[in-house]
Amino acid sequence: MTVTSALSARAARTRRGEAVRAEVARRTRTFTELAQSVRAAGLNRRTRWFYLAVFGGLVAALAGAFTGLVLLQDSWFALLIAAALGIIFTQFAFLGHEASHRQVVTSGPANDRIGLVLANLFVGISYSWWMTKHTRHHANPNRVGKDPDIQLGTLSFRPEDAATTSGAHAWLTRRQGWLFFPLLLLAGLDLHQASFRGLFGRERVKGRALELSLLAVRFGAYLGVVFWLLPLGLAFAFLGVQMAVFGVYMGASFAPNHIGMPIVAADARLDFLDKQVLTSRNVAGGWWMTILMGGLNYQIEHHLFPSLPRPHLSAARRMVRQHCRDQDVKYTETGLTEALAIVVRHLNEVGLAAPRTFNCPTAAGMGRG
Repeated sequence: MTVTSALSARAARTRRGEAVRAEVARRTRTFTELAQSVRAAGLNRRTRWFYLAVFGGLVAALAGAFTGLVLLQDSWFALLIAAALGIIFTQFAFLGHEASHRQVVTSGPANDRIGLVLANLFVGISYSWWMTKHTRHHANPNRVGKDPDIQLGTLSFRPEDAATTSGAHAWLTRRQGWLFFPLLLLAGLDLHQASFRGLFGRERVKGRALELSLLAVRFGAYLGVVFWLLPLGLAFAFLGVQMAVFGVYMGASFAPNHIGMPIVAADARLDFLDKQVLTSRNVAGGWWMTILMGGLNYQIEHHLFPSLPRPHLSAARRMVRQHCRDQDVKYTETGLTEALAIVVRHLNEVGLAAPRTFNCPTAAGMGRG
């Protein structure tokens, strides 16, 4: 390559870089205008009475569930109470999630106190562990190396990760789409153990002693009541049903948000609007879906305006959809059944990259003399 051609190539790269920076700056200005419109419409205004009513209703439902458990006691109909508790605990988790995003009241510390009580005392999940993980996700949704929700674990979300699995993990990965819902039966248990592992880890945790105390009170009181009222076998069945419903409900509410949406390369340059909208999926269904999913059905608006209260997300959706049309940004919204089908299909497609061989250590040892 001659000196002239090298200089020309460098100039072309510079022009492309300047064009990208100019487009990012333009998109940023338009999003700032959208945010100003949202504020002008009063959508940032807190809805304390709404959250107080939801919390009161859930406390009443919780009291009703335990009253029913006292009345039924050793009847196997108590398992219906267990399923109801799985739903109630998930609804409390939705409230804790909203408090962590400053959606409930104006004060940040007050939201944290609310979230701490809801997460640790009612749900049994560490608030600090959740905040650390979820904050990283919101900052870089579906970005390789930065979003903890797409890191390799039981499930693989990228073919590159699926290709690194081996043995039993590879067997599971190849079938992970079809096994998705059965695996969700254990998701609740995984959330609880991950919380304790985070609190007992070596990293500094603010308020560690308080969180552990709240969790101890929660599990001590809950398990104490269950094993006091129910025969041993029924008590274990009760806990199994409650944890299974909790795991499936939580997983089916959070999974449609981003699984199957574009994965962002670690070095990709995106403006805030593209970063949040292109990686998120809304779930259609109106007010009843908002109740069912705790506002997570408006995932795009939630990512663009994390502190927006749940009752205002629907109005924000209309403004965001129009803005995305004006800016030619793809806005994804599907029904819940379609969204879950996309999740299963995506996981199966990723799983195809898993190795096809399974080496059984026992069988391998049998061949040695």
